[in-house]
Amino acid sequence: MDLTSPSTIKELRDRHNFRLSGSLGQNFIADRNVPERIIEGADIGEEDLVIEIGPGIGALTAAAAEIAARVIAIEIDERLIPVLRETLCSFDNVEVVNRDVLKTDIGEIISGEREKKSFSGAVRIIGNLPYYITTPIIMKLLEDDIDADSITVMTQKEVADRIRSGPGSKTYGAISVAVQYYCDVEKVLSVPKEVFVPRPKVDSTVLTLRPVRGKRLQLADEKTFFSCVRAAFAQRRKTLLNSLSAAGGMGKDEVRRILEKTGIDPGRRAETLSIEEFGLLANEVADGKAETKNERK
Repeated sequence: MDLTSPSTIKELRDRHNFRLSGSLGQNFIADRNVPERIIEGADIGEEDLVIEIGPGIGALTAAAAEIAARVIAIEIDERLIPVLRETLCSFDNVEVVNRDVLKTDIGEIISGEREKKSFSGAVRIIGNLPYYITTPIIMKLLEDDIDADSITVMTQKEVADRIRSGPGSKTYGAISVAVQYYCDVEKVLSVPKEVFVPRPKVDSTVLTLRPVRGKRLQLADEKTFFSCVRAAFAQRRKTLLNSLSAAGGMGKDEVRRILEKTGIDPGRRAETLSIEEFGLLANEVADGKAETKNERK
């Protein structure tokens, strides 16, 4: 069964009386080359565990199951469960879990599979992510410190461009800094909107995120780092002096002192700062908070 064939997709929808949910962003891959390229980009091996987010009718799931030792597919739409039982019935290494990924402890799933010794290789996370919750899913995976060797996901092209952007780009923002703090980012392929059923309004991009082992930056306080990044980009047209002051907690004189101490011009804007410069800024802010706290004692 070719799960990327438009006729097969239609037959499955008709047989199971399945209507696509716009609210869940359901667009199925209708090009057999795309799952193959995603599997290749994810570097899936025969001893690996694959966690898939949003399997749909199982096109990418089946491609992963043909190679990996074990595949766990997490699908929020209970109406797709009987469809997946049919399309994946020939694989004994696949388990479909009917859950909301944002409410799922993926680390617990991985630990359970390790205990069962269902795999002996790497952990690969893959998925064709719904556009409306792409960023929350990616940030959950990174902030939860999931023990994965790679995360290969298809996202809206615009989101992928923001994730990959560097300083000086108009698309460089808080999500760029956040993802690149946790991971090295690699583009796998571009996917035009024409290869989906139904056809979305925008093109997609597949990215592979490879978590950095250890720490990319030496930070005094990670929460302060992300607070500084959010504050700086909250009003990105303003200078750092104004945007950081407007975020509250620090007056302009204090912000100016901190920026000058790090060698960062107060007149610069957030989109010009590298991740390393944000780290320097955050460490000075954290030190300032510590000094203030000690003075109050």
